[in-house]
Amino acid sequence: MSMFDRLADFEAELDRLESTLADLYAAGDQRAAADAGRRASDLRPVVEAYRAYRVREQSLVDAREMLESEKDPEMRDFLREEVGASEKAIDILEQDLKELLIPKDPNDGKNVIVEIRGGEGGDEGNIWAGDLYSMYLHYAEARRWKIELLSSQASDMGGFREVTFMVKGADAWSRLKHEAGPHRVQRVPATESQGRIHTSAATVAILPEAEEVDVHVDPNDLIVDVYRSSGPGGQSVNTTDSAVRLTHKPTGLVVTCQDEKSQLQNKDKAMRILRARLLQIEEEKREAELSTVRRSQLKGGGRSEKIRTYNFKENRVTDHRVGLTLHSLDAVLAGDLDALVDALASAERAEQLAHGTP
Repeated sequence: MSMFDRLADFEAELDRLESTLADLYAAGDQRAAADAGRRASDLRPVVEAYRAYRVREQSLVDAREMLESEKDPEMRDFLREEVGASEKAIDILEQDLKELLIPKDPNDGKNVIVEIRGGEGGDEGNIWAGDLYSMYLHYAEARRWKIELLSSQASDMGGFREVTFMVKGADAWSRLKHEAGPHRVQRVPATESQGRIHTSAATVAILPEAEEVDVHVDPNDLIVDVYRSSGPGGQSVNTTDSAVRLTHKPTGLVVTCQDEKSQLQNKDKAMRILRARLLQIEEEKREAELSTVRRSQLKGGGRSEKIRTYNFKENRVTDHRVGLTLHSLDAVLAGDLDALVDALASAERAEQLAHGTP
């Protein structure tokens, strides 16, 4: 089916929805009416662009026909300008239609669970994980997102062995989804006496929040352990068994939460993290079944590859997937991520347009 066949079908569907909406509301079927309203809202910008395209296309046909029969030189000049303007407008509208036909990411609008873990580099990797956590907190503040800490394991030398938090915002997923992967840092650690530059890394996982309707977890598939929470160095920070460890037997996934004083609150947070990880596993399975050709192809970006390097000596940040280098490391660490995020979003759109929509 060609793009224009699809557009004609969408136009017919929108006309049908708009003609039945009033009847659905009158019948009191609020759910069906709401579903029809949402679908109509999704279709309307596409159909409006399609109608504008057809108007311009007809204008082009009319101007060409008139140009063939017109004898007056001034009028012919005018018609030639009209043909050129219509051709240019049609090219722009066709590009707009291609972008409008790119399917929405099913996770758009969802809250995001971010997991940061210290990677290679030992203590320095953990310190770097803490710096990344601070960077994302600043970015969230700038975009007026809300942050909820879910779980953390502080490192003895500072930073975190692991920190997990929720980001709540309508555009959080679309702005953060490309942050997943290893983030490498090159700098002189505070503990380095001879001024040598070390390379360390921390990994970032970006997961859409999964509701119970998205992922059902059978209680019989869980092993629930409770224990006393501990801080850096192993010292106890709580006198009750409030920390919770969930083990999902079918997958072997283990989630621990100990930041809250209430066992119930820790279990609730652990379940939210577990559901998000299980949803990611299911989405990766579906993606693999659809073949690797239809996966995101932003210059590799595999989990084993470093997606970004932060070089302190040169005040430089390089995103290796899109080949973008910024000499503003201090601003990036202060939460100014939009240049990087925008470049990744543009690359994703270009890839979808080049390879056809999934």
